[in-house]
Amino acid sequence: MEPQDWTNIDVFRLPMDAPDDVSELKNKLESGQIVAENIIGIIAQTEGTGYARGYASLCLQLLLADYLQISPQAVFDRIPMMMIGLCGGLMSPHYTVFTRQMVAAPTQPPTQPPTQPPTDKRLSVGVANTRVLQPEEYGTLTQVKLVAEAVTAAIADAGITQLEDVHCVEVKCPAMTPARLADAAQRGAAVVSQNLGQASSLSKGASALGIALALQEIPEEKLTDNGVINRDRHLYTQRGSVSAGGEQSACRVLIMGNSERSVSAYKVGHGVMVDQLDTAGIYHALNSAGMVVNSPLTTEQQQYITQIFVNCGADAVTAVRDRRHTLHSDFLSGYAGIIAKAVANAVVASVTGDPMILASAGNEHQGSPGSNLIAAIVSAK
Repeated sequence: MEPQDWTNIDVFRLPMDAPDDVSELKNKLESGQIVAENIIGIIAQTEGTGYARGYASLCLQLLLADYLQISPQAVFDRIPMMMIGLCGGLMSPHYTVFTRQMVAAPTQPPTQPPTQPPTDKRLSVGVANTRVLQPEEYGTLTQVKLVAEAVTAAIADAGITQLEDVHCVEVKCPAMTPARLADAAQRGAAVVSQNLGQASSLSKGASALGIALALQEIPEEKLTDNGVINRDRHLYTQRGSVSAGGEQSACRVLIMGNSERSVSAYKVGHGVMVDQLDTAGIYHALNSAGMVVNSPLTTEQQQYITQIFVNCGADAVTAVRDRRHTLHSDFLSGYAGIIAKAVANAVVASVTGDPMILASAGNEHQGSPGSNLIAAIVSAK
């Protein structure tokens, strides 16, 4: 986006009846409410395993390929599709579609005296990609720096000039797979871990530190290849959320912030829930987005909330407010991340009145251990 450009960002939160249900987007494309060429990114909360998550992505690609008259792979390359799999508790499957349209600078009606364009900052969205990463680069300082560069590029793409106006950075990074391990071994390249889960977690950690570096939340001199990634818990971002997927070979970045060159009907803000029960962090995010609210929200105030993104970290700690929990030791300990998401979803939904919000689990440098990072998009009054 050029510095002189003005944009209009729209946000559509659409429910899913099944992993393959993209009917709501199809209806809006057919009605003209959404123009396929204007879609800049999609973030989904899908049910089921990674396979179901990939199926949902493929269904979106096939639908948009028809409208854009390009191949499904070209759709995947063009539009970041961040599929967050697995829904626990009351989580409601859905996807959020962001559109961006270049518009003329706002002007006053001819009968009014000339004034300067409005200075009220509104929602702006930017995207960028890293280059394709080699498996041996996952979870390394190389990935940290590549993600930092991509985040900086996405901020520029959004037309945002001040880092404090960036409120949410979503990254989908590569996960380690058996095929990628084999590729590295064939070339004699050493990977950070032969364990697929651990290597993928390190990829997420490096991406999160890349966000923090780009947003100047941490100094570059504190970053090294040894002893930092997924180890130094004092280093983290408070405005980022990272997910890994085997479908990704590069890191896909989507940032949300507010820009004085946006005429969007929305604003975005962020907050931090210091633990799983901290509703004050939710209200802080809403106030950061321009709402003036206190506990509890009225039904009318809840209607102004367009979407909530929460990254939860319950599975990073063993207790909440000095009360032991059993996420890592109970019968369902293998599903700690899903349970953590379900808890965060329920607590946030108890405030907003709607469980159809996006919850992601990841404690790799995404907030201080045990905290929830939350971003809120609201209708501007």
